[in-house]
Amino acid sequence: MSTRPQQPIMEHLSELRGRIFKAAAAVVIGSIVAFIFRQWIFDLLVEPYERITDDSTLAFFRPTEAFSLFMRLSLFGGLVLASPIVIYQIWAFVAPALSKREKRLAFPIVAILVVLFISGIGFGYWSLQRGLGFLIDFGGDSLEPVIGGNFYLTFAMRFLLVFGIAFEFPVFLYAAAAMGVVGWRQLASGRRWAVLIIVTVGAVVTPSGDPITLLLLSIPLYVFYEVTIWIVRFTLRR
Repeated sequence: MSTRPQQPIMEHLSELRGRIFKAAAAVVIGSIVAFIFRQWIFDLLVEPYERITDDSTLAFFRPTEAFSLFMRLSLFGGLVLASPIVIYQIWAFVAPALSKREKRLAFPIVAILVVLFISGIGFGYWSLQRGLGFLIDFGGDSLEPVIGGNFYLTFAMRFLLVFGIAFEFPVFLYAAAAMGVVGWRQLASGRRWAVLIIVTVGAVVTPSGDPITLLLLSIPLYVFYEVTIWIVRFTLRR
């Protein structure tokens, strides 16, 4: 009698452990691939800094800093490469609680999540040079930038991840509408609150906090909000 109610919980925990293991294995394999191409990833992330400062030199201040930096760079690359598998594992864990109709949407939803994440990374990379240019130019001629490699690349990776994760916003908004939490009329009437929340959250999560980056993040998120309202309106009849 006492073991029956515990069995589903144990099954869920076992499945969760399996999903986490598969996602972690994908990240490890992706990190190995990224480590092989670590110099190319390094050059790609440093390029916005080079364009602004006309200097490709980034200093490191401890003997172990270069090694740990390339390890984190490889992990970042591995996470991006493994993102389709990681997102699928998350979805597969949630799928048993969904209806048959919702399960048929698994592939489109996972594909949309992956496309939005990669698009966010790409848009973040484009925005990185603009935000970085504002921050460095803000010091004027009286301040000469001497930036450590560890600080810059940590900043750049956080910058890209924030944009990648933020671009998933419309999917979760659509899911809330699909579950009946909100309707398109509520979303349309809450535009002012949406702007306030987007700007506030953007100011908190952006690693730089400068107005240029905040603007570059907030504008596409609000566009996503408006697009989601129309998608909800014409695809969710219930």
